[in-house]
Amino acid sequence: LSAAAGVWGGLVQAGGSLSLSCVASGRTFSNYNMGWFRRAPGREREFVAGISWSGGSTYYTDSVKGRFTISRDTAKNTVYLQMNSLKPEDTAEYYCGADPRSWIVLKLRKYVMDYWGKGTQVTVSS
Repeated sequence: LSAAAGVWGGLVQAGGSLSLSCVASGRTFSNYNMGWFRRAPGREREFVAGISWSGGSTYYTDSVKGRFTISRDTAKNTVYLQMNSLKPEDTAEYYCGADPRSWIVLKLRKYVMDYWGKGTQVTVSS
C-alpha cells in the first residue's frame, strides 16, 4: 500500500494565522497517530504537534503551545494544523506524518514516521 498526502501552506505576516491541511489518499489512517513536523533552512526536522488515532490526545512542542492546534477528521482522512500568532521563527517547510506506534515510541524513534506527506512552505514575514 502507498499513501499520499497534500499540504497547503502560504505566506503570512507576523501575528497572523494560517491553517494547514493534510489529506491522505491511498489508504485509511483512522488507526494511525498523525503529526506535523517542520524543517527550517539549516536546521533538522523537528516535531511540532501530534494527535492520537482517536483524536483524544494531542501533543505540542513547547514553542507552539497555546498558538497551534492540531485536529483530525477521520472520516475525511485529514489532519489539520491551525497556526495563530505566527512568528518569523515559525518559517519552515511543514510536513505531516502518520504512524501506528504510540507517541512515546515515536519520540524514542526520533519521530521517524512510516508515512510522510509532501512538504509545504510556510513563511512568516516580520
